[in-house]
Amino acid sequence: MTRDGREARRPHGELVADVMAVLWAAGEPLTAQQVKGALPRGLARTTVTTILARLHEKGTLERSRPGRSFVYAPVADAAGLAAGRMRRELEKEPHRDLVLKRFVSSLSADDGDALRRLILEAESEPSPAVEGGVEPEGRP
Repeated sequence: MTRDGREARRPHGELVADVMAVLWAAGEPLTAQQVKGALPRGLARTTVTTILARLHEKGTLERSRPGRSFVYAPVADAAGLAAGRMRRELEKEPHRDLVLKRFVSSLSADDGDALRRLILEAESEPSPAVEGGVEPEGRP
């Protein structure tokens, strides 16, 4: 609480995380009113609607209108969203090798082992374009 008796504002990222948690748990598209009702703390419906609209604009949520109200659903799970953020950050960097080197050197031994295993798995799986007999551009 603030000195004047009002609730202290929560960080924006916390609200977004709460909204995303509700949508992931639901497993189906929800309206703003349904999201609001599932949140642990009382928020104005307009606040929830604004968060949902902004997440839709960013491409984090898909939106449809099966009736009178929009319904929202995540485009990816939490791991997919984190991977997308990592990829976008890497794409901004002119020195990608250095960024990757620093990232890999900061991993725990267990995470490093997991990353090596995942890279080997990815390399052994044929890409869909190769399976169809067409090589992607730039690959021999």
